[in-house]
Amino acid sequence: MNYISTRGAWSSPNAAQRFSDILLEGLAPDGGLAMPESIPQLSRAKLDALRDLTYPQLAFEIIRLFANDIPGGDLKALLARTYTRDVFGSAEITPLKTLESGLHILACSNGPTLAFKDIAMQFLGHLFEYVLGRSGGEINILGATSGDTGSSAEYAMRGKRGVRVFMLSPYGRMSPFQTAQMFSLDDANIFNIAIRGVFDDCQDIVKEVSSDIEFKRRMHIGAVNSINWARIVAQVVYYFKGYFAASASNDERVDYSIPSGNFGNIYAGHVARKMGLPIRRLILATNENDVLDEFFRTGNYRPRKSSETHQTSSPSMDISKASNFERYIFDMAGGDATHVAALWREIEHFGGFDISDDAMWDAVKASGVVSGSSTHQDRLDTIRHIHEKYGVTIDPHTADGVKVGLDHREQGVPLVCIETALPAKFEATVVEALGIKPERPAAYQGLEELPQTFKLMDADVDEVKRYIESHAG
Repeated sequence: MNYISTRGAWSSPNAAQRFSDILLEGLAPDGGLAMPESIPQLSRAKLDALRDLTYPQLAFEIIRLFANDIPGGDLKALLARTYTRDVFGSAEITPLKTLESGLHILACSNGPTLAFKDIAMQFLGHLFEYVLGRSGGEINILGATSGDTGSSAEYAMRGKRGVRVFMLSPYGRMSPFQTAQMFSLDDANIFNIAIRGVFDDCQDIVKEVSSDIEFKRRMHIGAVNSINWARIVAQVVYYFKGYFAASASNDERVDYSIPSGNFGNIYAGHVARKMGLPIRRLILATNENDVLDEFFRTGNYRPRKSSETHQTSSPSMDISKASNFERYIFDMAGGDATHVAALWREIEHFGGFDISDDAMWDAVKASGVVSGSSTHQDRLDTIRHIHEKYGVTIDPHTADGVKVGLDHREQGVPLVCIETALPAKFEATVVEALGIKPERPAAYQGLEELPQTFKLMDADVDEVKRYIESHAG
């Protein structure tokens, strides 16, 4: 399996990139995102063979299709170390919670940081150490987080040989729990940088640093945000696992509802659907930052400025520039990297693009993605409704997904809502909705009282570069 960029890099035969190459790259040299040359197609017989596999076995069968430059035995061992009951609290890894017939929540948040991003990030921690161990290299991971990616990455990479993590987050815009998870870590290879601004400012800095090819190569800059293709591939697995749990046979189709910020989680579902998993629709849920909902309703993609990005009670979705959306548009353009590059130039010069009169819009309509948005009151009402009717407490991001999923639910079609975090991470909103504090795992009692260490900076690319240079060892 070779990889190309959404904007055309690596497309010549002598520039072919393999999975291990793009694993450490982050952005492509042209500013695009790594994509496989083709998406593997699974036959009905292959789907049948996958249905009863354990999570590590299923992960191996899916991921090896995209990472066939890693010896099978090594990949199996990495996955066996990653997906364990000890790490995720259940041998199922992502157990299905059935609320009622045809309505389910896929529990994806039982990892070390209580967020769905642990599922991919724990694998990346082992994978990075393995690949760097083979080459004798090192990597300085530069990431941006709106709340959960940062802690998931830091917990996965802490203490890993040859790895340092520089994580940018928007100062004062995460929940107290999310902030404490990151800033209380004191591992020597973890560096937290709080940026005066919003998540999009953090993400823009990561992209600018990664676009400086000389600096990127000299400082061995890599990425663990969902721009990293390995993150997407690891997330594809739980769409298969959830489908098999929610259906009686591979003749059935299901709908998935997914809270969406950076478009990585739902894009993984899109890849699973393209591989042949019988997903009927992917229901995208946004909060008040509804750029993606606007696009799927109108064909107009208009990322907001930092000053227009709302601070909400589902802060991990307070994003107006969804990085993985470029991968989706690449698919809708039939893999035409020239067209994609032109559209992103339109964003740069004119603030967005409109494809409602383009042939691509037909492809979007046929891709199975529908959308909706949710407000703070919607979140409170949904948390309250699910708790009162089913005795289950959900976090505000999952509530966005459940609310929009129920808006689109159709009789006779199983609906699986992706859980994104445990409610303990967003205690204030849950208390506002229910009047009671959500259950908190014992390991996190008193988390917010621990000493916190971070570097506060303006949204200044050069200052971030200087900080990396002075702390990269």
